[in-house]
Amino acid sequence: MNSFTLYFQEGLAHILDFNGYDHILFVLALCAVYTARDWPRVLILVTAFTIGHSVTLAMATLGLVRYRTDVIEFLIPLTIFITALTNLVRRENPHPKSRLQLNYLLALFFGLIHGLGFSNYLRALLGKTQSIVSPLFAFNIGLEVGQIIIVAIFLVVAFILTRYLRASAKIIRIGLSACIACVALFLMWERIFW
Repeated sequence: MNSFTLYFQEGLAHILDFNGYDHILFVLALCAVYTARDWPRVLILVTAFTIGHSVTLAMATLGLVRYRTDVIEFLIPLTIFITALTNLVRRENPHPKSRLQLNYLLALFFGLIHGLGFSNYLRALLGKTQSIVSPLFAFNIGLEVGQIIIVAIFLVVAFILTRYLRASAKIIRIGLSACIACVALFLMWERIFW
């Protein structure tokens, strides 16, 4: 197995690991306001998150930024909570142009925070590797593919619920976002650092 495949599989496994469910919750919170026909927008949103994630993951892995792990561990569920809360208070038309751009900026910014959360794991995985460019790229591609899998599952389930079981997209958005917000509050409580 070559190095690219190894790090790709690590990134994929890391995002799909239910022990790291906070990342799965964040991706679900990002796409909770969308339906199957919005899949291109969701993919762009998730990619914006991955870009932010990749930047700080690379910077932290290279030792270019310093941070307190306990603060980042608290901020990660805070970003999940804010995203879910935003879903709960949004108006009926969730896709006006200005709102969509704000979603991209928030996903990018929150990706910066989440990337720091992964950096210790990746640094331990890389060990004393000479160049981190290829492993980091492969790891992030694995993360992106994992996120796309999560999004695809969500969009298929949401399609089935709205199309065949006649569930309201609004009810799905509110129910999922409320559940995610509650879990995020619990995680924040567990990770209070002061």
